[in-house]
Amino acid sequence: MRVINIGVHTVQKYQNPMCACIGYFDGMHLGHQALVKATIELAKKHDCESALITFEPDPWVTIKGLKDIKHITTMRQRINRAVELGIQNIIILDFDKEMSELSPTDFIHKTLAKLNLKGIVCGFDFHYGLHGAGDCNTLKSDTEYDVVVVDAVEDEIGKISSTRICDAIIQGDMPAIKKMLGQYYSLEGIVRRGHQQGRLMGFPTANIDYSDEYLLPKQGVYASRVEIDHQVYGAMTNLGHNPTFNTS
Repeated sequence: MRVINIGVHTVQKYQNPMCACIGYFDGMHLGHQALVKATIELAKKHDCESALITFEPDPWVTIKGLKDIKHITTMRQRINRAVELGIQNIIILDFDKEMSELSPTDFIHKTLAKLNLKGIVCGFDFHYGLHGAGDCNTLKSDTEYDVVVVDAVEDEIGKISSTRICDAIIQGDMPAIKKMLGQYYSLEGIVRRGHQQGRLMGFPTANIDYSDEYLLPKQGVYASRVEIDHQVYGAMTNLGHNPTFNTS
């Protein structure tokens, strides 16, 4: 797996032929996975490498000036999941103010043109360029890429989306989240040393220092699995205030 960072003023042009999907991919849910699958199939058709193009920071941070946006997954998780699904290259666009103000045509010439793209995969509702003026149709008309448009992935309620998953997380609806993600909802972080009171009671505990970026489920106790050094353990996870132990 290779990670490539591209900004408006990046000079280097990458020569390896690629087919890529493009988007933010928060959650890497079933809709995103459909894009990844189509990308891998398109790359095989063109006998080239597969890639995923994403943005850092979240476009809403740059466009709207929002500061405290919560996400389903961190960039690290999104990259790891994409690689698990078979993506060979990760392209991270430095979405600064200058990039956010590019016209659709300039966005193509100043970012995508720095890759040797043979094809590009996007969702039916994908937009790019200043004010979102570019879409799937302009990608087709303004480039020579083999453009593949993927329809919405739906369940019995409607389109599977990051917004729906965020709503389910806030409600603590783990079955719905798992169904839309295609896997268990997960957090990752660093274990911090605590008072070890649980260990004395026969129930070792781990305090997880996780990223402030995460959108957390509502407070409560959840059945969970914990992976440490590639070993998976059954666990209970408390989200909220630490339980109080009476040590007197």
